[in-house]
Amino acid sequence: MKSRSSVVLHVGPLGLCGVDEAGRGPLAGPVMAAAVMLDPDDPIAGLRDSKKLSAAARERLADEIRERAIAWCVAEASVAEIDTLNILHATMLAMQRAVFGLGRVPDDVWVDGNRCPDWAWRSQAVVKGDDKVAAIAAASILAKTVRDQFMCRLHDEYPVYGFARHMGYGTATHLDALKAHGACPQHRRSFAPVKSLFK
Repeated sequence: MKSRSSVVLHVGPLGLCGVDEAGRGPLAGPVMAAAVMLDPDDPIAGLRDSKKLSAAARERLADEIRERAIAWCVAEASVAEIDTLNILHATMLAMQRAVFGLGRVPDDVWVDGNRCPDWAWRSQAVVKGDDKVAAIAAASILAKTVRDQFMCRLHDEYPVYGFARHMGYGTATHLDALKAHGACPQHRRSFAPVKSLFK
């Protein structure tokens, strides 16, 4: 039986860029997307879906990815863009920005999930790709760690909401804080629990 640390993910073709997002579901903060091109001759041990890693492991791996990847970029779509475009289209926009920001042209782009943005690159969607493909797992880790750091900074600015604990998700504590204090500028007013405050 393989241990968690020995999970082997698919490397994919040479020139592959993996893409994943973090933060589609929360009630606050931007949605982040990362694009990563790994070096097949310099594999990084321990890559997997960021949700299955501890915070410490994610941070350690994020540092390794930044140091050893051929190219990487993390981009976002803002709360204003989420409220204007809707969360799906904002996520696609963040993914486009991440791949554009690589500074090099990938041969293939594999995206976690069941759909790809409308772009010129040869691409495919990979369901549960963050636990199957190394480059997508790496993108998952970068997107998650950068977004978590953003939410912790937001917590310092608006401590009453507890962002550092729930990262903007609609927990009971977060919903209670919303009812007590109203929304801050980083709350997504197009999301039902926040929208209901403005009726």
